[in-house]
Amino acid sequence: MNNQKTEWETRFGREYTQRNMFTPAELDQLYLDRYGVTRTGMNHEFLDFLDRDIMILEVGSNIGNQLHLLHNMGFKNLYGIEINSHAIEKSNKLNCELPIYVIKGEALNIPFKDSFFDLIYTSGVLIHINPKNIGNVISEIFRCSKRYIWGFEYFQDEGYNEIEYHGQNNMLWKTDFKKLYLENHPELKLIKEKHYHYLENNHLTDQMFLLEK
Repeated sequence: MNNQKTEWETRFGREYTQRNMFTPAELDQLYLDRYGVTRTGMNHEFLDFLDRDIMILEVGSNIGNQLHLLHNMGFKNLYGIEINSHAIEKSNKLNCELPIYVIKGEALNIPFKDSFFDLIYTSGVLIHINPKNIGNVISEIFRCSKRYIWGFEYFQDEGYNEIEYHGQNNMLWKTDFKKLYLENHPELKLIKEKHYHYLENNHLTDQMFLLEK
């Protein structure tokens, strides 16, 4: 994990941030072009039934793109943890007038007490956790969530495969992350799951899931 942590804290993480500088409208358009549905549309499908006053944490929030979309849906208590200081700085500038609060933190050691948040989520973050550490990350998310766990990650039905990512190894994996949650914490129950196929390559699929304690 140390090599991964160093990469995400420094140059590699900064380059990732620069590639993902989107406005909410641009992010929705990206999803529409890729899946045929906006990210806002996905969020409404999964979260519309939730009270807008709940406490929400994004693990690996980068510049707060996803948190901004949740704010646009009416959610009022939005927090993020992020490992890259450059991304935190950008997030604080972009979201300074919104109820979005991002602090330094990592998935292996979430800096909040047990059951502090009503909902915790990741969006394209578990895919970057080494399989040796994924169980610990899942347990940290489980520990800090009072009720809901929400995820959107690359999907693979069987196995756990490493994929080269921007010319580097040991940075990206694909599997069924919902299944990992349920295997590590059988007390969780699946509320909803949906697979989104890439329009330009139907063999590529991403998975959104909502779990409840």
